[in-house]
Amino acid sequence: MRVIDDLNKDWLFKKNIEVTDKLIIDESFDMINVPHSYNGFDGQDGGNDYYKGKAVYVKKLIRPLVHPESDFILNFEGVNSVARIYIDGEFVQEHRGGYSRFRVNITRFFEKKDVIMLAVEVDNANHSDVYPQMADFTFYGGIYRNVSLISVPKTRFDIEYYSGSGVAVTSKIEGEDAIIDITAYVKDPNESDMVMVEIKDGDSYEDVGFVVAPAKKITKLSLKIDDAHLWNGVKDPFLYKLSVKLVRHNEVLDNVEVNHGIREYYVDPDKGFFLNGKSLPLRGVSRHQDRLGKGNALAELDHFDDYDLIMDVGANSVRLAHYQQDDYFYELCDRYGLVVWAEIPFISRMNKNPKAHENAMEQMKELIYQNYNHSSILFWGISNEITIAGDIPGLTDNLRELDELVKSIDKTRLTTMAQVSMLPMDSDHNQITDILAYNLYFGWYGGKYTDNEVWFDKFRAMHPNRAVGLSEYGCEGIISWHSNTPECKDYTEEYQAQYHEHMAKLLSERPEIWGSYVWNMFDFGCDMRDEGGVKGRNNKGLVTIDRKIKKDAFYVYKAYWSDEKFVHIASKRFAIRSDEKINIKIYSNMEKVKLFVNGNDLGEKKGGKIFVFENVSLDMGANYIKAVGVSDDEEISDRTTFVREEKPFAGYVRPADEEEAEGVKNRFEDMYKESLEAEKLEFNPEFFSIKDTVEDVVRNDEAGDILVSIVNQFGTMKVKKSMLGIMGGMLVEEMSSFFSPDKADPEKILALINKKLQEIKK
Repeated sequence: MRVIDDLNKDWLFKKNIEVTDKLIIDESFDMINVPHSYNGFDGQDGGNDYYKGKAVYVKKLIRPLVHPESDFILNFEGVNSVARIYIDGEFVQEHRGGYSRFRVNITRFFEKKDVIMLAVEVDNANHSDVYPQMADFTFYGGIYRNVSLISVPKTRFDIEYYSGSGVAVTSKIEGEDAIIDITAYVKDPNESDMVMVEIKDGDSYEDVGFVVAPAKKITKLSLKIDDAHLWNGVKDPFLYKLSVKLVRHNEVLDNVEVNHGIREYYVDPDKGFFLNGKSLPLRGVSRHQDRLGKGNALAELDHFDDYDLIMDVGANSVRLAHYQQDDYFYELCDRYGLVVWAEIPFISRMNKNPKAHENAMEQMKELIYQNYNHSSILFWGISNEITIAGDIPGLTDNLRELDELVKSIDKTRLTTMAQVSMLPMDSDHNQITDILAYNLYFGWYGGKYTDNEVWFDKFRAMHPNRAVGLSEYGCEGIISWHSNTPECKDYTEEYQAQYHEHMAKLLSERPEIWGSYVWNMFDFGCDMRDEGGVKGRNNKGLVTIDRKIKKDAFYVYKAYWSDEKFVHIASKRFAIRSDEKINIKIYSNMEKVKLFVNGNDLGEKKGGKIFVFENVSLDMGANYIKAVGVSDDEEISDRTTFVREEKPFAGYVRPADEEEAEGVKNRFEDMYKESLEAEKLEFNPEFFSIKDTVEDVVRNDEAGDILVSIVNQFGTMKVKKSMLGIMGGMLVEEMSSFFSPDKADPEKILALINKKLQEIKK
């Protein structure tokens, strides 16, 4: 019978070393428990200087007291990004990829010894053959998920093939009934071995069905469920419980438990997403897996808290970006009904190294084989913004191969991809996957948030038979900054809320947008960022990185999405006011809202999700505000205090940073007036050029200012140097996709950049 031992405790750890035959374990090692990341702090403090390199984890393993002929398999749920496993100094196995599970058979080492020494060399440095190559988040290093030792009989379900469960479960609906198909992959079966499947009602645990078949290497079983209870998302996430047993005579050799939801779905280009025959526009959030001070080394409770907050906002779907996430989180989505978009970290930039494509294919196989039985997953994402670095030769073929790979493994789910906003609507990439989506940031990186409607209308006119979603959208909101007149790029909590008010309304009126995902549910670590006075983070979350504060924008979506009655007074943190009269905004999903100021009844507003009481007078000093939501004789209240002072509170205004100073804005004004006629490119290696990496260019203040200024003049979005730093090893000459052909020929723009960079000595 399978036995699983937890190996999370009592590891020795040391950074900036590697495993050698001369490895000495001494007092310089720290005692730690896993999950653990060595970038929990330096990966979130800004500067793009967090440690990216090797570290070693060491642990003594004692042979479990199990059957003497058992096999022993190490199980790592996540190690970022390259892991090399050693036993007693001998190299055993390598795993390249930081987000998937991998397993290592160490049986032979316990054949002669009961105590062995495990060493794991972890490396989160950049590797040309491991994705992601670059991205807008910190690549936290470490053994950041659980580790265990699995003891199993020689005959067992095959848990080593891409570290899956060895069992695959699917179902199809036939009228009121359903057929459940089970495929069990058995390692070394005997003729007398059997595979038995028991199915129980997930709520009552009553027996629903039983089927048995002789065990073969590939054993197929099928069972009919009468009057099948369907998995219906967050409204009714019903699961059947399958116990799949491998039996020899009177003994269970191995057992796999699967929770399975029976459902069917499709996406209509005109009407959007349908689950079990009913329209269900998918409205949700994206999620990164890190936390303040922990990096990506989350405990189970952290994952549960994240799920709880996502459910609290009223989402019915989640995009688990941009990589495979912890198995426990997929389980939560199964159990509570969140529809999942799962994906691999084929993001931002393709590396031409053929081994990199092999790595993307391997990560896709791992994602599918390891998560095949999660009924909440309906979409496999093959890439995200992969043309940020341009449409590199071979990229289209690689995307098609990924799409074909997914379909060869799993014919029950849809493929999708998230396109960068600059990708032309007529790109061949938009014809690869079953459905697609775009990341659009109108109202933040360029344009106005009302441009979203225009974009979707144009896309539908061009592609009436293609279903399109909104895979990312959002803007930064920092709760320290406030304004009565919020505007784009002021980073105020008020602008973020205003932006999302528009987007929530737009999405509520457009069910044909099959899915939409706020970027992001939580602020997250991105060490190269310096935005809005906060270093090392992306601040687009509806909730802060420590999960302690829900921003006002959170309540915008709760008003639109949640059935849980509430009322929320906006701008509470904008507590000190100087105006005699202000507008008080309230978010609620109740029928009407009453407002009281200093005990005075100011009346009520009805209908809508956003209730605005205009020109509310404030007394000098403290003003006590009370909002009461009313629905069906139920009342819920919220309170806050606004303090009126003579002068505006300067602490609410974000100081302009150097890049926003007028001198920087105007420094290159004459440059834009120059001719963009193509000139012969010159490359003096002692000076900067487009042959240099973006990262190297932005490190130099003058060169970085030139690059940012030209990108903002001719590009499709507005950026800062910290944003361009995300491009890492990308060459400036590869940035043609950043520029709008409507403004100028991208090749001429690159020639202009090169000419200006050649004036700056390295």
